[in-house]
Amino acid sequence: MSLMLSMAAFALAASISPGPVNLVALGSGARYGLRASLRHVTGATLGFSLLLIVIGLGLHELLRYWPAMTQALHAGGVAFLLYMAWKLASDRGELASRSATAAPSMLAGATLQWLNPKAWLACVAGVGAYVSEGETTLLWQFTGIYFVICYLSIATWAWAGSVISQYLGNPQRVRLFNRVLAALLVASALYLLLG
Repeated sequence: MSLMLSMAAFALAASISPGPVNLVALGSGARYGLRASLRHVTGATLGFSLLLIVIGLGLHELLRYWPAMTQALHAGGVAFLLYMAWKLASDRGELASRSATAAPSMLAGATLQWLNPKAWLACVAGVGAYVSEGETTLLWQFTGIYFVICYLSIATWAWAGSVISQYLGNPQRVRLFNRVLAALLVASALYLLLG
């Protein structure tokens, strides 16, 4: 039981902390509401869970032998963060255009996880800490625990965005909010480049 609690604590610390996926959930919740943002939440959770399973089944060993693959994933992740930041910064903030654009999709959420270096680090660290080589039962248990906690954590960020939206009553406030989120995504990308 203590192992399960330790897995849950690890999953919570990694999932609830600020990062690109959570910032997108926050922005989506503010712009489109909680219900529409749950597609992103679901996709991000499924994407992360699949990444955790694949790493647990041995992808981390493959990445050790092909460091260029790791660098390509890293570069792709940084590029995707910068793209998301540009999309947020260039948004005009018109609330009437809410129906003209769509909330982030399940596929966008899953893709963001696969391009998110924070997700890769959490998977590698978690598998290294809790799953012995060849222990697929522990991998599935860890993934199940992580799935629930990851979903609730990202959904919390989307919910927080939906609460914030009541204070974003005009396009100027929405633009400011979007630009703050964009700056945070750029800061995440710079941290990944320099770190």
